[in-house]
Amino acid sequence: MILLRRLYDWVLHWAHTPYGVPALFLLAFAESSFFPLPPDILLLALCLSLPARSYRFAFITTVGSVVGGMVGYFIGSTLWGATSDLFYQYVPGFTPTGFSHIQQLFSSYDFWVIFTAGFTPVPYKIFTIGAGVFEINFPLFVVTSVISRGLRFFILAWLIHTFGDKVKAAIDKYFNLLTLIFMVLLLGGFLLFTGLR
Repeated sequence: MILLRRLYDWVLHWAHTPYGVPALFLLAFAESSFFPLPPDILLLALCLSLPARSYRFAFITTVGSVVGGMVGYFIGSTLWGATSDLFYQYVPGFTPTGFSHIQQLFSSYDFWVIFTAGFTPVPYKIFTIGAGVFEINFPLFVVTSVISRGLRFFILAWLIHTFGDKVKAAIDKYFNLLTLIFMVLLLGGFLLFTGLR
């Protein structure tokens, strides 16, 4: 927890450097296709440091995430045969069993699977690549990604823009508990959606 707290404090200062916004876009882009860390932490830090720009940061995060998701879709639809072993071996969350379960979910609930994966803390890249592998309708994928990712990031931005000082005070006070809750939700959502036992 101490390490995470130091990381959180360190990330907060990025809003006052020239690298904060580009890093936010790149992190959102990478997380949707191959990178394991979600952009929410940096988005939160930037919004807390500059609440007046919260919606701008949310827009940048949404665009980066959706574009990254499109790259993930392309990896799944075009390059999966050549890259699947690399993902299974090196990217957390990718397993043949989990992918088989995701295929079953897509076959019955394509919109809701994409929406839920985009809105919740589950690893989004698994579903962007899976959407390409299992040939989910591309316009449906893009529109659903815009809606789900936009809601997720703009709700966070609205909370900071509206209750900035109170939110920061709550995070500072309950940082360890909030971190634990987030990790439990992340792990629980991952296990639920990938069908791991």
